[in-house]
Amino acid sequence: MTIAPARSPETGQHQQAAGASPARSRVGAFPWAMALAVSVAVCGAALSLNGVLRGWGWYWPVLTTVLAVSFTLASLRAIRAQPLLVTAGGFLSLAAILTLTFFRGSSVLGFIPTPATFTELGRFIRRASETVLSETAPVAPNAGIVMVMCAVLGLAVILVDALAVPLGMPAATGVGLFAILVVPAVIKPQSVGFWGFTGAVAGYLMILAFSQWFAPDPRTQADSARTPGQVRRAALTGAAALVAAQLVALAIPGFDQGTFPQGSRLNPWGTSTGLNPMITLGNSLRAPDGSGRITYATNAASPLYLRSVTVDNFDGESWGPDDRNASRLPLVGQIDPGYAAPASDQVQQVTAIDTGSFNSPYLPAPYAPESVRGLDGRWTWDPATLSIKGSDTTSRRQEYVVTSSVPNLSADLLAQSSAPLRNIPEDFTRIPGNVPEIVRTTAGTVAGPGNTPYQKAMAIQRYLRSAEFTYSLQSPVQNGYDGNGLSVLADFLEQKSGYCIHYASAMAVMARLEGIPSRIAVGYAPGRLTRATVTVAGQGALPEFEVDARDAHAWPELYFQGVGWVPFEPTPSRGVVPGYASESSSPSAPGAVDNGDDLVPDATPAPAPAPSAAPVPVPGTGGGTDAGLQLLPFLIGAGAVLGAALLAASPHLVRAAARTCRLRPRNPGEAVPLAWSEVVDLGTDFGVAPVPSETPRAYAGRLRSRFGEPGGMDAAAHRAVGVLTSDFERYRYGRPQPAGPNTGGPGRERQDAGGADPAEHIGALEFALRCNATRWQRFRAAWLPPSVMGRLGRMVAAPFRAAGRLLAATAKAASRALPVRSR
Repeated sequence: MTIAPARSPETGQHQQAAGASPARSRVGAFPWAMALAVSVAVCGAALSLNGVLRGWGWYWPVLTTVLAVSFTLASLRAIRAQPLLVTAGGFLSLAAILTLTFFRGSSVLGFIPTPATFTELGRFIRRASETVLSETAPVAPNAGIVMVMCAVLGLAVILVDALAVPLGMPAATGVGLFAILVVPAVIKPQSVGFWGFTGAVAGYLMILAFSQWFAPDPRTQADSARTPGQVRRAALTGAAALVAAQLVALAIPGFDQGTFPQGSRLNPWGTSTGLNPMITLGNSLRAPDGSGRITYATNAASPLYLRSVTVDNFDGESWGPDDRNASRLPLVGQIDPGYAAPASDQVQQVTAIDTGSFNSPYLPAPYAPESVRGLDGRWTWDPATLSIKGSDTTSRRQEYVVTSSVPNLSADLLAQSSAPLRNIPEDFTRIPGNVPEIVRTTAGTVAGPGNTPYQKAMAIQRYLRSAEFTYSLQSPVQNGYDGNGLSVLADFLEQKSGYCIHYASAMAVMARLEGIPSRIAVGYAPGRLTRATVTVAGQGALPEFEVDARDAHAWPELYFQGVGWVPFEPTPSRGVVPGYASESSSPSAPGAVDNGDDLVPDATPAPAPAPSAAPVPVPGTGGGTDAGLQLLPFLIGAGAVLGAALLAASPHLVRAAARTCRLRPRNPGEAVPLAWSEVVDLGTDFGVAPVPSETPRAYAGRLRSRFGEPGGMDAAAHRAVGVLTSDFERYRYGRPQPAGPNTGGPGRERQDAGGADPAEHIGALEFALRCNATRWQRFRAAWLPPSVMGRLGRMVAAPFRAAGRLLAATAKAASRALPVRSR
């Protein structure tokens, strides 16, 4: 006699006669509530991807994909579809929404893929692969990378939903959310960020709350989970955990700076929403909304350039900053610009700056700063570029005073600077090997005849500011070469139309081709008078200027031995050409700075960012946080690790899902046989496997023998086995019980008479089994349960057994068909 609780036709008739199959209750709001929670969790975690992808244009396709998949799963669950059908429907809905969003033109009815759709899909995937291999974060949100991102997040929705609902493991949904958050946590300098972390946590808590509210665990007191006291305890626990995370981080090396959750400082504004070098500059110029207003007052004779950061790392695809974290110094006291010129040949300037809502990790300041007073938070400066960067804060709402030094430069001084270069880091001279021929030819034609570095630099600036070139914010976008890489530069030199990024990149690259070290400064061109004054201690009332996103600008800086870094202005109609770089006979030299309604006269040429006269010190080994970072190998590695972890944990997950389904049966009439199945599997996992010929009572006797005497320490387990066995025997072999108002099927009268819920008995049995098992048996029962591994082995062996039986039958039939040889 077997103990397997498989339903037979008789069993079904028994339950029907007993009235153990009540009418199905309504599904209610549970599927829709879980769909909302999953959507909030995944969309919230996706907020952290801003900074991995540029801008926010990619977020709306992601939002559409997540909502479509989530509520498709909810709709199928609301009509009581089987779990496998629900999951299959999620995959189909993901394919449909991706087709509708990205491949509408090659599909049937807009959402049914065709062979042409798969061809286009391959092209999108290749484009995404090229993007992540050749670009540094944040990458351009082209259609290929956005499609891949939507597909990945749609799969994350299916994974989180499967863990939360059919598998009944809502706490494990954090694995899916972690897979999303790990990418920005590793790639972005500011890690996940406040809003991405907050959104993911809010959705995760909603998943846990809805799971307990709509489908409480029978092993807990479901009613107490809804009491105000339970809510208060949960809130107190969460608050204590948050405080502990903040305090403990202060004592752990490596977590003494940065903003929560990746550091120990709470800062909801993040650290990277300001002027991002060479990336958001084009967006700021093409969408002049006047955001990020900065005001400054200065004693300089003319308005100043505010320099935010220097980009000098050029790999042929894009320019990027090298933050040189290992060589940065704390901003305390004086900044040493390394000038060789005596103080009498320098002009001291004092500038009071109010950054307002401008938010950036880099501090805007006139070049070259010697001291900064009044800053909040911790800041560091780079001896190679003098850029100032926050360690635990940003430029938002900062008011400070910068004292800077401007050496006196002249065309004669630069013309005499022709000494060989010494102690120049390779970062400022590196030339990629894939320079287009048009760039090399143009550099040789324009600057080749020059005899000195100054003559070559002036020839390049004169060429770019000539009437052949026009300043345009639309042409680069319309002609498809927006950016600052070499291929973009080749198109720019052919079209002869672009904006400051293209002019600065062109002059910097051509200067390097001619042997002149170069880099690009990013910041703001001289701004507009506000007609107000600001009182600065020791300086009196100074005129106030303002700049905003419309003044965002980039300009090249070239190095001259014995003089230092010298800025030039190759962009026509933007900024101011300094006196040492102006052409007295050139009609292109501007007479005023056109930055708005108020024009600043150019009677005395405004100083561009001033140079440093000493050779640049060799930077340390610290590299930039984004330069050269390739996303695809990391994503493949992370996916492989996650896949291996899920594969290793799959027996545990399958066992946990089976237990949850048995302890939370949809049909109360099936509670008893499902509980007995759980008893058998628990015994199998802990080394007490059933024998096919055993009766339930005989198996229960063997199981009880593991716990010693009935009155011993495992009396609760003895009682649990006895109750579960008698309930199953009554269900399987007893007389049908009539349905009544207080009966819910076989076994219910036992519970009403004083017995506990089957889940409590199974919990007592499992506790006793664990206490009486070895460490290896406990590990095997948790992660390699024999009840699951045995079924898996039988499933794998089934085709081979069937093939063996077929071969045996074939051989037997063939032997019968052969004629019998007569003797």
